[in-house]
Amino acid sequence: MSRSPRRALAALCAATVLALTATATVAAAPASAATATTHYSGTLQDGATWIADKPAQWNGILLLFSHGFGPLTAADAPTGGSATELLAEGYALAGSSYDPNGSAWALKSAERDQFATISAFTATVGRPVHVVSIGASMGGLVNAQIARDGAGRVDGALNLCGLVAGGVNLEDYQLDAEYALAWFFDRADLPLLVNLPDSATASALATRLTTAVDTAQQTPAGRARIALAAAYLNQSAWAPGQNPPAPGDYANQEAQQYAWLHQGVLGFIIPGRYAVEQSAGGNPSGTRGVDFTALLNQSWHSEEVRALYGAAGLDPNADTAALTAGAAITGSGAARANLTASSTVGSVGIPTLDIHTTSDQLVPVEQENAYAARVQASGTGDLLRQAFVARQGHCSFTTAEIVAGLHALEQRLITGSWGTVTTPAALQSRAVALNLDGAAFTAWTPAPLNGVR
Repeated sequence: MSRSPRRALAALCAATVLALTATATVAAAPASAATATTHYSGTLQDGATWIADKPAQWNGILLLFSHGFGPLTAADAPTGGSATELLAEGYALAGSSYDPNGSAWALKSAERDQFATISAFTATVGRPVHVVSIGASMGGLVNAQIARDGAGRVDGALNLCGLVAGGVNLEDYQLDAEYALAWFFDRADLPLLVNLPDSATASALATRLTTAVDTAQQTPAGRARIALAAAYLNQSAWAPGQNPPAPGDYANQEAQQYAWLHQGVLGFIIPGRYAVEQSAGGNPSGTRGVDFTALLNQSWHSEEVRALYGAAGLDPNADTAALTAGAAITGSGAARANLTASSTVGSVGIPTLDIHTTSDQLVPVEQENAYAARVQASGTGDLLRQAFVARQGHCSFTTAEIVAGLHALEQRLITGSWGTVTTPAALQSRAVALNLDGAAFTAWTPAPLNGVR
């Protein structure tokens, strides 16, 4: 039976591909202890690079990997451990860098470059019998686009910690939280939250806001207001090295949300905003017209927030009313339209399995709730299944969990039916049987994503 987030805390081709240039290279890679492989690389028409690794005993299946936000460097597997295991099982691996001349938020080129990589692999290595796409983090959003558009080129999709609610929702709820933190603890930075001029300015802003949060954590009033901002951020309340807090242990819930903030969440998402704005051509989000009282009421953290406000002798409704009245940030309609066009998904055209950790500090598991609702509304819900791992951290999967997810998806491709293959018990049994590095699949029902406009 699925568990609510609060209770569970206690328990735990292609027609559009680009032509290859003449720079493809092939090199025999040193054989590992278990698997001899050949490494390939090349360059696509827009300057993106692609790489591939094929084991000597190839099973005919190509795994196309979409990497996450960060350096525009080609990668062909989620982790080194998963690459070793997948090559040993006979899979070929491939992936591209995306267009290196654009923003690190590479949604304008990524899907195109990934389809081009399939063509590059086919021309250089050989035609795969089947293609399965895998994506992680921002690459999960790329992979969701591939799952929507890839029928006939890709057979199935495996998403890991995917940013599947899309870029617009991400920018909206992150801005809600950043605005609240600046309003309470760093008013001088209120005008500087958007239209960031460069990554250095964004990083400096993140440092100032984090320092302000560190100071605020020392008082009951500060902790209550941090919890409010964390609710707007969809911030999980289970931090690294900690036990999951009990449902009514609101002080511990806030302490663990603060731990995420202290350990660098703002230092990631604020520079990330600069990259998104760079790609969209301006700031796509605003706070004007947002009802911050309603946002609190909609959050599954609302009981925690109200309890901490009571302990601090503060009125949460007064604070949320003040936030609503002071909300003056406006975004660019053109930038929002650009981001919507490049970073929104809502249907699938091939069997897709999403796997998410239950406590993800950067891509909240609540994104899966928003994505599932859109896919269901599109009429393609039968193609989508979601599974969850009881662990803290963004994309913190074991090799066994990744491989078990892939094998489950393959069973769906072979039989034409999901059956019970994606139940927590089935995935856990499959992962444990691999005798690799353990697994923690669990029943989970993500709460609604807060901040959706």
